[in-house]
Amino acid sequence: MHGPDTIVFSLFLIFTGAALMSTAALYTRQSLLVGYMLLGLLLGPWGLKLIAQTKVIDQAGDIGIIFLLFLLGLNLHPQKLIQLFRKTIWVAVISSLVFLFIGYVVGRLFGFSNGESAIIGAAMMFSSTIIGLKLLPTTVLHHQHTGEVVISVLLLQDLIAIVTLLILRATGAGDVSWHHIVLMVFSLPVLLVVAFVVEQFILIKLIEKFDRVHEYIFLVSIGWCLGLAILAEVVGLSAEVGAFIAGVALAAHPISQYISENLKPLRDFFLVTFFFSIGAHFDIHYLGGVLIPAILLAGSALLFKPVIFSWLLRRSKESKAVAKEVGWRLGQISEFSLLIAYLAGSTHLLSERGSYLIQAATILTFIASSYIVVFRYPTPLAFSEKLRRD
Repeated sequence: MHGPDTIVFSLFLIFTGAALMSTAALYTRQSLLVGYMLLGLLLGPWGLKLIAQTKVIDQAGDIGIIFLLFLLGLNLHPQKLIQLFRKTIWVAVISSLVFLFIGYVVGRLFGFSNGESAIIGAAMMFSSTIIGLKLLPTTVLHHQHTGEVVISVLLLQDLIAIVTLLILRATGAGDVSWHHIVLMVFSLPVLLVVAFVVEQFILIKLIEKFDRVHEYIFLVSIGWCLGLAILAEVVGLSAEVGAFIAGVALAAHPISQYISENLKPLRDFFLVTFFFSIGAHFDIHYLGGVLIPAILLAGSALLFKPVIFSWLLRRSKESKAVAKEVGWRLGQISEFSLLIAYLAGSTHLLSERGSYLIQAATILTFIASSYIVVFRYPTPLAFSEKLRRD
């Protein structure tokens, strides 16, 4: 039997509800991503409680992020990626420091301690990989420089976020482990070497030998993606970084485009659960106590991020049009910020009020930024036929 506490019933509610929300959103010209988050808020533990336990849903959402990064890696040739990193590394570092300062100031304005304000500032440093890339059409990714710049900045931010989370874990535990820090510093180049050696001498040879068996290609690509993701976690990095490296390792081979096209439905399945889980986690009863600072924090991100990113990219010789578009596409707070809020709250480095402030501000920027991008730039979810790109 598939009762109300089973995963089958939960998936029924999520995807039937998402279908209904999507229908209403399309008729009323609203963002589909916003609809998924509102559905989570409605059905989750703080709403109608139809889905009281979200642990499995959270894990499914994490898988969606892993597949998203894998597919992005499949479309970026390693040499091109290295060139982009050299160009955008200072953009990612300087922007992170500026946003850290802005978030710190907002925290202090509303009476948070220096430590809590620093954590709020850390949550401001990153832009959303999911919003930035879910709204980036395949045509932009394949044929335009804009998508490559967005991806390079986001990936560098991901590496900064990993370091931030490591510091928070160590601080919360009361012991900064140099073992973990050294492991993380050396693990990235080791993981890169392992990925490209296995790809060159084992993976590609197997794919070329059995490339007529499509089911085999599908299984091998998923195993390769998840295997590198797990290995990355073991050596102190994130699963997302491992999945991206798995994709980049295959990017130079023609099979990468076939894999990319065939994994898109699987990616979208899990990403729906990701946005649902964001809404399901938010306790609306805390909203009254954090609404004003959340609006100010979200407004600061929405106002300053596009401007600062655009200015920094113009200094790195990007065209005005590319710099402006990338700025708007990165003009929100990140899902990494939610992880910072959960982690800092669970280790008592941040009060419940501070944790829900970050969560509320992040959700507000998700909503506002998705509307801005959908109405102004090419995206798979655009309402205008002129802007819709798959």
